[in-house]
Amino acid sequence: MSKVKINKVVVAYSGGLDTSVIIPWLKENYDCEVVAFVADVGQGEEELNGVEEKAKASGASECYVADLKEQMVAEYIYPTLKTGACYEGKYLLGTSMARPIIAKAQVELARQVGADALCHGCTGKGNDQVRFEGAFAALAPDLHVIAPWREWDLVSREECLDYLAERNIPCTASLTKIYSRDANAWHVSTEGGVLENTWNAPNDDCWVWTVAPESAPDTPEYVTLKVEKGEVVWVDGEDMTPYNALVYLNQKGAEHGIGRIDIVENRLVGMKSRGCYETPGGTIMMEALRAVEQLVLDKTSFEFREELGVKASQLVYDGRWFTPLCQSILAASNELAQDVSGEVVIKLYKGQATVTQKRSSNSLYSEEFATFGADEVYDQSHAEGFIRLYSLSSRIRALKNQN
Repeated sequence: MSKVKINKVVVAYSGGLDTSVIIPWLKENYDCEVVAFVADVGQGEEELNGVEEKAKASGASECYVADLKEQMVAEYIYPTLKTGACYEGKYLLGTSMARPIIAKAQVELARQVGADALCHGCTGKGNDQVRFEGAFAALAPDLHVIAPWREWDLVSREECLDYLAERNIPCTASLTKIYSRDANAWHVSTEGGVLENTWNAPNDDCWVWTVAPESAPDTPEYVTLKVEKGEVVWVDGEDMTPYNALVYLNQKGAEHGIGRIDIVENRLVGMKSRGCYETPGGTIMMEALRAVEQLVLDKTSFEFREELGVKASQLVYDGRWFTPLCQSILAASNELAQDVSGEVVIKLYKGQATVTQKRSSNSLYSEEFATFGADEVYDQSHAEGFIRLYSLSSRIRALKNQN
């Protein structure tokens, strides 16, 4: 089958083994100019150091690095947090939330440099291929998409290393890599290695960010967060940008072993996969927002926000950020969050983030009404009529059955 004629392609580049192979492979198989695009989403200096030189050494004509950290937290993570999204009850969507902003910035660069194609290094087994290509379809349906892992005949790490060696392309990767990892400002994920057998307990190498809870300090630490309209704006006495608040809470949470999960999740493509995810700051933020919600959202509003969270988690996980339904859910949850303002104190201790104090000027909690002591605002006899009407349908059904 003949390949589509491509003049210039922008490839999502990380500097790892796969994308180092992709650049020369694209040049050889599509005879095109290759521009590398690197998204700084908070993965750390270690992964970004020398990445431009590495891309050019692999054959890229240019390499662009985009600092997306603040934008990702403010425009993708915070809106998702307001929905309460938590995929399959545990996963705080660390990888999923980063993909739409990366794909969007990649498309913008493609427009800027006049490219006629986009390329990603996702495998044909995972969720990310759908997330990238779903975003490409929504934002740039006219650009051709190349997915080398679905085209080439390279099947192993050894073959990829041999491919580079044959072309004298330098690469720091080796055969000793055991785990597949993805990192950004929100989380670190670890897959593969011993985790591929679900009967194997995670070993110390499966965790790279957080202290083991049993090794965390024996003295708890308390952090105070101020939430305004569903967003963390102030931590421990200081106003902070969304990204800076996350960095600060990551450091605090990691020291106390906060935010570890070991999950077997349902991938979009149908198979199950196991991963160890670390989300220290995000776990603390989620606890803070939910605590303020408990104070200010009435019963039906809270139930609706819970429904939004379930649906949002599925849409974000499945790569459907740039869809009318996802944007409608984000808008609805943002509207519900208009009164979600207050202060929360959270205790960090041995892997647990526990809310100990919360208050809000919008709180619907009234000590005067809720007290078990004497009060002058609630006539308990009124409950009889409420219960009679509330259970009326059950009463009518029972009477019919008796007759």
